[in-house]
Amino acid sequence: MTETREPDESTAPRRGLNRRQWALAGAGLVLALPGGAARAQGAGVTRPPVLPPKLVDTRIVIAVDHRFALSHLPLTVAEQLHFFREEGLDVELREFPDEAQAMAAVQARAAHVLCGSLAPLLQPAARSQGWQSFVVQGRAPQLALGVSARSLAGFKSTADLRGRRVGLRANDPLGLQLLQALLQRDGVRLDELQLQPFPDAGAALQAMRFGPLDALCHTDPLITQMEQQGELRVVADTRNLRGTTEVFGGPLPVGCLSAPGEFIAQFPRIAQALTDALVHALKWLQTAGPSDLIKTVPESHFQGDRALYLSTVERSREAWTADGLMPRGGPETALRAAALKPMAPAELARCFTNGFASKAKERFRA
Repeated sequence: MTETREPDESTAPRRGLNRRQWALAGAGLVLALPGGAARAQGAGVTRPPVLPPKLVDTRIVIAVDHRFALSHLPLTVAEQLHFFREEGLDVELREFPDEAQAMAAVQARAAHVLCGSLAPLLQPAARSQGWQSFVVQGRAPQLALGVSARSLAGFKSTADLRGRRVGLRANDPLGLQLLQALLQRDGVRLDELQLQPFPDAGAALQAMRFGPLDALCHTDPLITQMEQQGELRVVADTRNLRGTTEVFGGPLPVGCLSAPGEFIAQFPRIAQALTDALVHALKWLQTAGPSDLIKTVPESHFQGDRALYLSTVERSREAWTADGLMPRGGPETALRAAALKPMAPAELARCFTNGFASKAKERFRA
C-alpha cells in the first residue's frame, strides 16, 4: 500500500500510536492549511492560533470498496458536484478489493477515512481504537437474493437451497449476513449451500445465465436486469427499508464514513467538512431527476445501460438516509446481523456520533 504523505495530506493514526506521536503526525495537516507554516514557526506564541473559517485544499483519502455500488452514490455525487471542494477539501476516493482491506489501509496510514458498513466498527479491535462512524449514507444494504427461474421455479423457502449453488460478491460480509439471516429461519446451515464468489457483476451474470448457479445474492443494477428479463425471481429484498426490516429486523447502516477516535478528536473540522459535503449530496439526491443524474454520474457507473441504472436509482431512494444521521435502531441491527456479542447501550453508542451530521442537517435543512 502507498503511505499517505505530508504536508499535502493529513495522516491517520497507526495502531498503538501514543498522543505525542499522533500529534506529530497531525502536524503535516496543519501545515497544509493556509498560513500553517507561519503558525507552526510561532512556537513562542502564548495563545492558540485562530484557524480560518474554511479549509483550503486539505487533501483527504477515503478508502472504499465497490466504489460503483449504489450504496455509495451520495459519495460519488459529492465528488462530482465538487461539494468536497466547496468545503475546502481535496478528496481522493481510493478503491480497495474489499472492506477489510479498506479498513486496514486507514490503520496503515494509506488512507485517512473509511467508507463502509458499521459492523467492522463493532469488533473489539476497532472499539479499542475508538473507531466512530460520523455520517451515514445508507440505511439498507441494497442487496437482493434471487433464485433461478429455470432451476428453482418451485422455490418456497431457503430450505430449497440445500445443496444448491449460490453466487454472491467476493469478500462481501453483507451478502453472507443476508444469507445467514434467511437460512436461520428455516434451520439451514450456511455450509449446506455451495457458495460461489464472483469478482464482478459481469461474471455473476454469465454464471447465472449460462452456468450452474441456482441462486444469486447481489446488488443492482444486476438484480433488476435479470428480473426484467425473467431470468431471476427475487425472494429476499433489502433494496428498501421494508425488506431490510423483514430480513434483519431493522435498518442496517451502510456507507458510513468513519475513522479512529484520535483522528476525529484531532481534526474535527475535517470530519465536519466531510459530513457537510455528504449531507449536501444526500439532500441533492432527494430531488434529483434522471437528467440531473445523467449529467452528474460518470458514464462508467451506468455499465452500458442508462435506463436500467436510472430505474434502480429510483427504487433505491429510501435506502439512503435523508440527513446523514445514524438511523434509529441501526447499531443494534448491525450487531445482530454480524452475530456479535451483545453490547451495553452506552458501549454501542460510542461507535458512532451524530454530532457532525446534526450540524450539517441544520445547515442544509436536510
